[in-house]
Amino acid sequence: MSFREILQMALGSLGVNKLRSFLTMSGITIGVFSVIGVMTTVAALRGSIESGISQLGANAFQFQKYPAGFNNGNNRKYQQRRNITVKEGQRYQQLMEGIAEVVSLELYDFGGNGAAQATYLNRKTAPDLTFCGGNQHYLNANSYAMGVGRNFTQEDIDLARPICLIGEDVNKKLFPAESGLGKIIKVRGRTYTVIGILASRGTSFGQSQDGIIITPITRFQMEFGNTRQSLNIATQAPSRELYNETIDKAITAMRIARGLKAEDDNDFDLFSNESLIASFAKVADAVAAGSFVISGIALLAAGVGIMNIMLVSVTERTKEIGIRKSIGARKKSILSQFLIEAVAISLAGGVMGILLGVLGGNGLALMLNASVVFPWDWAAIGLLVCSGIGVGFGFYPAWKAASLDPIEALRYE
Repeated sequence: MSFREILQMALGSLGVNKLRSFLTMSGITIGVFSVIGVMTTVAALRGSIESGISQLGANAFQFQKYPAGFNNGNNRKYQQRRNITVKEGQRYQQLMEGIAEVVSLELYDFGGNGAAQATYLNRKTAPDLTFCGGNQHYLNANSYAMGVGRNFTQEDIDLARPICLIGEDVNKKLFPAESGLGKIIKVRGRTYTVIGILASRGTSFGQSQDGIIITPITRFQMEFGNTRQSLNIATQAPSRELYNETIDKAITAMRIARGLKAEDDNDFDLFSNESLIASFAKVADAVAAGSFVISGIALLAAGVGIMNIMLVSVTERTKEIGIRKSIGARKKSILSQFLIEAVAISLAGGVMGILLGVLGGNGLALMLNASVVFPWDWAAIGLLVCSGIGVGFGFYPAWKAASLDPIEALRYE
């Protein structure tokens, strides 16, 4: 028999028992779907993060009390560090004059109520605004741009003026039919005059970046200063070529500002775009490893299911095999037919799993405003694995079918 004839017979046999074939390949579909879905989502998110991390500008790095991605758990080493104060930040800023292009001082009240709500007359925003203090370089360091109005000046910072910049979401909610410039809004019981409205930045990972209110860092500290606050200091090097040199000088300046002695260890952490990407990569690798374990178990169970169904098929078709052998069918032809059936079931489940995984992974990525990707490498690996499962778990039933004695097979009832 030609390979084409063997292929037609194998696919025809699967078509006779459509429901059984579909249920058998569903196990493969679930296993492949889990790993392809996870890897598609991770690839989409990783691409978006690497192409446009918005927390830091180009050639930028940041100092803060805790390491990037630190969870306020039981690590007392970081919890016992002194907070970075505004005074220390301003001293650092002075030391970096002429060395760094931008030094942004940022203060967030993570230990208090967290987010805030703004009011104007009888209108209110949702109680989930980002409310923080910053200097005149905050916008540059965090990739914001002025829409209308003006940015802070050094005089605003020095005098701790009760003014603020607001995001587009705040402006639309509080001033739907008029400009918010010059209006006085209330945040956490304090009043601020709006001097600028930021250009819209849209959303990132499903969260709006336009729900923000920024007040001069000195004003923020004066009104909400407490022991829970620690300053973040973002620094931008003049160029990529001077990046490493700027970091070295910045660490020295930070140690001086913190009053550390030569023998003291750094009591602050530095992170950059690269470290944020590396932190995400660690999380992604852990998720991928977990996905591989779950998928491996699912695929192993699916392979056992394929072997079981093929053994049942051999038993059901024993007399058919005997008739074919009695009229001249070779052992190789019988073996090939049953192997093709097992591989076809496995590959069909793999293709279905890949399609569902790509659709599910990219659907989640779109919800998080990440880019759409197709993981060609993982799709190819998935098809190879499915082929291997079909051959590995289908070989014994195929060998058993090919080894049947034709006389005994014809007697089988």
